[in-house]
Amino acid sequence: MATNVFCDGVRRRDFLRLGVIGGAGLSLADYLRIAEAGDVRPGKAKSVIYVYLAGGPTHLDTFDLKPNAPKEFRGEFNPIDTNAPGVQISEHLPKLAKCADKFAILRGVSHTLAAHELGTKYMITGNRPLPSLDFPGFGAVLNKELGGPRDIPPFVAIPNTPQVAGFLGVEYAPFSTTNAPRAGQPFSVRGISIGRGLTVAEIEKRQNLLKGLDATFRGFEKQSDLVNGLDRFAQRAYDIISSPRTRQAFDITRESQSITSLFGENTLSQSALLAARLVEAGTRFVTLTHGGWDTHDQNFTKMKTKQLPELDDALAGLFTALDRKGLLESTLVVVNGEFGRTPKINERAGRDHYPRAMFVVMGGGGVQGGQVIGASDDKGTGPASGDGITPDDVAASLYHSLGINVSKEFRTPTGRPVAIVRYGNVVKELFS
Repeated sequence: MATNVFCDGVRRRDFLRLGVIGGAGLSLADYLRIAEAGDVRPGKAKSVIYVYLAGGPTHLDTFDLKPNAPKEFRGEFNPIDTNAPGVQISEHLPKLAKCADKFAILRGVSHTLAAHELGTKYMITGNRPLPSLDFPGFGAVLNKELGGPRDIPPFVAIPNTPQVAGFLGVEYAPFSTTNAPRAGQPFSVRGISIGRGLTVAEIEKRQNLLKGLDATFRGFEKQSDLVNGLDRFAQRAYDIISSPRTRQAFDITRESQSITSLFGENTLSQSALLAARLVEAGTRFVTLTHGGWDTHDQNFTKMKTKQLPELDDALAGLFTALDRKGLLESTLVVVNGEFGRTPKINERAGRDHYPRAMFVVMGGGGVQGGQVIGASDDKGTGPASGDGITPDDVAASLYHSLGINVSKEFRTPTGRPVAIVRYGNVVKELFS
């Protein structure tokens, strides 16, 4: 997935790296030395695949079209029927239209933060940002609450993510692949794929050497939280590197033709294929990031030639693949950006930032598909009534699918109690 520059001059790749410690990616060994699984809780869903559309996708040209609005609002695209009665989406999402029974569309999702970073923080945590508190992203919370198999990373970002561990601490940070898979090619992930002539036997020798070094520094354990537990995390890193199951999960060339044929060759589709393999292997949370949605100019050209065809390939393939693998009921799929875009088209044939109305797609994990929940008004300028659906509500619904009590309180390093989601309510229609 290509690097994009947002309208505020921040490169998407640089922005995503804010979600990793000190601006530098975590290697597998670094990640595992500071990562530890939490207790498993019962729930309908067991895993989440979160598709983040960086830049803010237009709602009026995707999942919330307004064909009866004035031309300067409705734009160039027409709605088409789906296989779900009464549900229509953009004509440039024909594959998704054939599997709309597998997902629900939330319309009239609304907030007030029109800046990329603030809107993103709100949408990926379910908590309105505060300058005094860094809230953990969804993946970090799932990492803490649900953990995962010892030989599989519990929280994987393809290729990066703005999600951070926040006040939970870096032990719950994501493992970022830093690149995306390509069709027909084995996927090399730093720290997992054994390359440059290395063998498991040689890694075992290095493991024994590390044990010796750890013994040398053992006297410092009581004085340093970083050194304390090094042996435990080094052992888990070795468990993953030496695990055939992990290497096979990351190798998309091992997937059957019946599944790979469901996906396009673009990197978003191939990343979605990898995500399906990872949750099948036991990863709890996989997030995919796809940029290019900051369409202040040439919105319709960009949408119909690149953004929507790629999204159509990836999501239709993902929903269908999870269904065929028997994983759809146990895997929640969530799709959104940080905000929507202005209903009125600007003079550059684009749409600008607009948090007052946006969409969220949710499917699997116990969600009742084939329906639209909520609504925006006749021009897509805001919720049709009331405050609409908030990011807090979306987050509460995500956690509900996993059986996680959002009122549970975590403790910050200073001892402050903070609920997982402070104000959200479950969107009950999703699970009816």
